[in-house]
Amino acid sequence: MTSLLNNLREELTSNADQKVKESGERFFREGVRLYGIRTAVVIRIGKDHFKFLKDKTKAEIFGLCEELWISGMMEESFIACNWSYYLHKNYESSDFETFDRWVKNYVSNWASCDTFCNHSVGSLIEMYPFLLAKLKEWAKSENRWVKRASAVSLIVPARQGKFLEDIFEIADILHSDTDDMVQKGYGWMLKEASKAHQKEVFNYVIGKKATMPRTALRYAIEKMPEVLKLQAMAK
Repeated sequence: MTSLLNNLREELTSNADQKVKESGERFFREGVRLYGIRTAVVIRIGKDHFKFLKDKTKAEIFGLCEELWISGMMEESFIACNWSYYLHKNYESSDFETFDRWVKNYVSNWASCDTFCNHSVGSLIEMYPFLLAKLKEWAKSENRWVKRASAVSLIVPARQGKFLEDIFEIADILHSDTDDMVQKGYGWMLKEASKAHQKEVFNYVIGKKATMPRTALRYAIEKMPEVLKLQAMAK
């Protein structure tokens, strides 16, 4: 298993580009550690090396994912996100304990947060909706990325029209958060929910607009007709 990770890291290192690294470092306000590899290349490398894991158990693969998370390298976190999602058909509700640990201990930027939560966590929640209660606990965290995770884990289900009342409940918990990463996260969740439930989300926003941070409000109404946007943004 160690040799597999060593081979993976050797290939990542050989594909590193200093210009991509410098550009990525400028893109994130928080400090990030990068090899400097374009996302499409990272995905390809991850897929190529996942082929060597066909005889491994889910627990073994999750163990490798954790090693990748621990490294603190953004590209390795992306591969961990993808490897864990490749196993989504075999998820069990108990996997939330693993995902909870990764989010709380290793997620340190919006890109890793969204990549992991949109797909792996979101798929787990769809399979086991009783875990929505865990997302509501995340929303009450003091960690900005855990709070963002509570919302962005529902991006795909929201787009499909699922869990509307739970989405509103999480938005209520996050409503007055002063962190723009959290505001953008729950605003994005509401925006996706509006694609299937425009009237309900619009009414929710109108009811909250006097106190909702403008960043969250703008995200929430982004896909609505102009007439509704103007009404929502009016003082």
